[in-house]
Amino acid sequence: MGKKDKKQRHQQKHSRRTAFPDEDEEEYSLPSSAFSSSMLTLSVSESDEEERDDENDDGLEVEDENEGCPSTEIPSKFLLYQQSVQSPKGDISYLQKFFLMYVGGRLPLHFQEDFCGTALLSTEWLRSDSRRTAVGLDLDLEALRWCLENNINKVGADGYSRIFLFHGNVLHPSEAKVVNFEPQELIKNISLEEKKDGSAEDALGSTILEGSTSLAGDKYIRNLSLPARDIVCAFNYSCCCLHSRADLVLYFKHSLAALSKKGGIFVMDLYGGTSSERKLRLQRRFANFTYVWEQAEFDIIERKTRISLHFHFQKQQKKLRHAFSYSWRLWSLPEIKDCLEEAGFRSVHFWLRQMPDTGETKSTVGFGAGRDIKYEEMKHFEQQDAWNAYIIGVA
Repeated sequence: MGKKDKKQRHQQKHSRRTAFPDEDEEEYSLPSSAFSSSMLTLSVSESDEEERDDENDDGLEVEDENEGCPSTEIPSKFLLYQQSVQSPKGDISYLQKFFLMYVGGRLPLHFQEDFCGTALLSTEWLRSDSRRTAVGLDLDLEALRWCLENNINKVGADGYSRIFLFHGNVLHPSEAKVVNFEPQELIKNISLEEKKDGSAEDALGSTILEGSTSLAGDKYIRNLSLPARDIVCAFNYSCCCLHSRADLVLYFKHSLAALSKKGGIFVMDLYGGTSSERKLRLQRRFANFTYVWEQAEFDIIERKTRISLHFHFQKQQKKLRHAFSYSWRLWSLPEIKDCLEEAGFRSVHFWLRQMPDTGETKSTVGFGAGRDIKYEEMKHFEQQDAWNAYIIGVA
């Protein structure tokens, strides 16, 4: 889930992850988490100089540490985010579990990803069942177009016909516009398929016809007949972009309205703990780069902080600073519960897991959180140094 790589208020997060060859595929069963305390903690003294440089720079900056060497192109910031933050298979596994537990009676087929960014979760949702549909909503048009060019084409020939991406604000979803995809992109990405009789079938024609609503100029979500969603989600702590209680309740009301009258769930995630309310700098090392989470000083009156995500490339000797920056209000679990109930959800459930202590964490490679770490439904949970939570509102 912005321009000049500084998120606007209510800006969305960015998705999809692509594995490095030497990463363990089983690690991807873990859910997504932009913040993970299974990362190397940097002390203030180790990062003072770099933090002073960062404090006066609110926009994206590519810093070349060795200008005398030939420049090597660095990957897209969206791809880097997907590789370092997202784990859609784990998220979808939990989403299905929550739906069957709290609604049941049918399989969830229709999905909406708010603050979707590059809509990695939505595209993974489509891959697992040909009957599934997805809706993605985000303020970042660049991220949505990146999804069309780099993510949906991996779903298959019918991917473009089963997903609608909308450019707009989650607080005013009826005003969101369909993001058009260009026919030349389909021609580039879709190949001929073989019919059962052995002849070749051009998947392009049927896909353009099925997706023609998004090709016919500006279309608003309010004018389209979309399936009522079984699941609506807002991940990667996106609800922290909403700073007022009124906005949070309004967003939850819109989420509830999108859900099926036969029953559905809204799911969001949240992080917390004593480490979330202080200045903090964490890093996670991958094969080709290092991902850095920087948390500014925490205002205990407004409960606000600023989060910046940086990427360091040792081989290219470059740093991509402030690739993504967010102004967040860190909501508490009781506040979220009260707002969901006020919006009309009939029940609210918390699933939490304790994260490793940030003061004791050692360096990890890739997704270092252990596979044995599971979320559990909790009615009481003692404060820890760090925790992550899924919050489920049942319609």
